[in-house]
Amino acid sequence: MAQAGEGRRNGRVTIREVAEDAGVSVAAVSKVLRDAYGVSEALRAKVRASMDKLGYRPLASARGMRGQTYTLGLVLPDLRNPFFADIMTGVNNALERTQYQVMMGISSSTAKLETGVVDSMIDRQMDGIILIGSTETRESLNSIATKKPLVAIGHHDPSAETFDTVNNNDQQGALLVVRHLVAAGYRDIAMLSLQGEPSSILSEREMGYRRGMIEAGLGGAINIAHSPQIMRDVQFATRRLLQGPKRPDAIFCWTDFIALEVISVATELGLRVPQDVGIVGYDNTMYCDFAQNSLTSIDQSGELLGLQATRLVIERINGRSDVEHFVVPPRLVARRSTSRKEG
Repeated sequence: MAQAGEGRRNGRVTIREVAEDAGVSVAAVSKVLRDAYGVSEALRAKVRASMDKLGYRPLASARGMRGQTYTLGLVLPDLRNPFFADIMTGVNNALERTQYQVMMGISSSTAKLETGVVDSMIDRQMDGIILIGSTETRESLNSIATKKPLVAIGHHDPSAETFDTVNNNDQQGALLVVRHLVAAGYRDIAMLSLQGEPSSILSEREMGYRRGMIEAGLGGAINIAHSPQIMRDVQFATRRLLQGPKRPDAIFCWTDFIALEVISVATELGLRVPQDVGIVGYDNTMYCDFAQNSLTSIDQSGELLGLQATRLVIERINGRSDVEHFVVPPRLVARRSTSRKEG
């Protein structure tokens, strides 16, 4: 009888050892690894128990030669925004009972870097790709989708036919913000938006802000400032707004991560939140609830976005070709940062 580990390559546990430990054939283990049709739950549980016991990990390169690596590529714009952690939680929850593992890349919100990261994921034979906040063109995304199943989170393109999208209704979310601020007595409402490569998310939010202002009869007060997502630039843009000749009495920020910095700058300038300036974020991340922040924000259900995107990309991997565009309705969560009442 062969000793445990005999004949291993690179010290890895082999499929034969798993079969011997589980008391089944090598073919049965192979079927479990491939999620083959007709495998009973009892057999699956027995083989999985042996894999866990022995620490067996399928060799990704070998799986790739057989056509599937059970890895998904997830491309994030950056690591600083806590909202992306919510999406990651949803992705991980969706993968909990599957064989898939997720590999992450960072695009820094630039199309050139994003293309490089995606090309690397394709070269490494990942089975599908999820892009968050992509700045790629329709043509580029179509090209990716011809090579790998693709889902884009935060990319508004309801006419796309080769890839799926998962979005919050960003225009409606921004409209809810303006309506809320007007109802709370604010009139000089500015928006702090992201400067950089075009993004359908920001375009939709800016459109919703404009719609809300016009709807409230405040079209003449529309004021959209732009800043890169660099803290010193955000601070500069905020000071320019709050120390300008026509200081806004409320600022709607494109994300919570930025809104928290705006609160910090306003406080540093001696302004009271919400009495002197109301502040609203977007994403409803966990930091909004901290007492020192108490930030009003739009909840776009980050975990749900991650869950749905993962569901869609696995469906694509399994052969679905019909396009799906999933949209989450936004919900405004009011907190102390906008509690001022008119009169």
